[in-house]
Amino acid sequence: MAVGQHPTTITVPLAAQSYPIVLGPGSLASLAELLIAQGIRADTRVLLVTNPEVERHYGATCRRSLEEAGFPVQTLVIEAGEDQKTPATVALIHDAAFRHRLERGSLIVALGGGVVGDMAGFAAATWLRGIAVVQVPTTLLAMVDAAIGGKTGVNHPGGKNLIGAFHQPKLVLIDPAVLHTLPEREFRAGMAEVIKYGVIGDPSLFGDLEAAAQRDPLGGLANRESVGTGLLERLLERSASAKARVVAADEREGGLRAILNYGHTLGHAVETLSGYGTYLHGEAVGLGMLAAGEISLAMGLWRPEDQQRQRAVIAAAGLPLAWPALDPQAVLACLQGDKKVRSGRVRFVLPTAIGAVEIRDDVEPEIIVLALERLKPPQSGA
Repeated sequence: MAVGQHPTTITVPLAAQSYPIVLGPGSLASLAELLIAQGIRADTRVLLVTNPEVERHYGATCRRSLEEAGFPVQTLVIEAGEDQKTPATVALIHDAAFRHRLERGSLIVALGGGVVGDMAGFAAATWLRGIAVVQVPTTLLAMVDAAIGGKTGVNHPGGKNLIGAFHQPKLVLIDPAVLHTLPEREFRAGMAEVIKYGVIGDPSLFGDLEAAAQRDPLGGLANRESVGTGLLERLLERSASAKARVVAADEREGGLRAILNYGHTLGHAVETLSGYGTYLHGEAVGLGMLAAGEISLAMGLWRPEDQQRQRAVIAAAGLPLAWPALDPQAVLACLQGDKKVRSGRVRFVLPTAIGAVEIRDDVEPEIIVLALERLKPPQSGA
């Protein structure tokens, strides 16, 4: 931990297994200490799963902390990218678990972004019918969303995250200092999930984002420097706390937790139909939030000025604003394969005000198509 810094601990209070989210600059070097505080013995075998870029910057720090405390550690480096989020990559993690003789008391540590976290978590959920996993997110998106809540999984050609399991971590360790090496495009993608929390239930958080956006409408939220250290740490804490509250109230997405899918239903369609990796997850979610806002406008659920406020903040984060050239009928067909479909009805999370949403299953196909048309870039004249 950095000198003079004390970590913030946010508890995810679950009936079966509560766990902490530890947030603090420099906390990565304290990984072993935090594991021991969670009751994990220092002779526990650890498989550290990461990707090449994160390994280059932070792999040695993690291993040093673990090995100095007595943890036997092996490292598996897997390729990064949404297109790598497949059962075949999970099989590589299972193979490493077998080679390193991971037992039911062993531990997988996921060091990376949402792709690494999802796959390592799913591998942990399925190895020996479930072993412990610790999430150490290194992207903004994973810090505020993907690493918290126990959703794990991989993609299927027919849709995103269709193969997966709920498997809660023992610990989530968030070190904001690792964002110094995060590419700006990845940072912008993570801001989409932060904006999501403001729209679905935290108007004060949205106000903080809006104030930063108004200071610099074209880039005030687009990189770590423009956001600033103080605001960034507040955004991390508020977003993680919001996710923790919703997960505690609805661990397996039986009701309330569905609001966390704001922007994701149509965002997943963008990812699937464009080809995984064309749009980053957060970029697609930003488009999905704009589309949901247009649907709400068409249904009379919220005001044009609210949609404009949302659009301005998304623009200030440097996220795409124009719906891609996708066949509307292909989009509608893709929506039918979404995990949230119930009795053939697609469930949308739709905004009614900044800080409030509804879950609706009565959105007609023509309204969806109209909403997407409104987001297409204007055609240039001949």
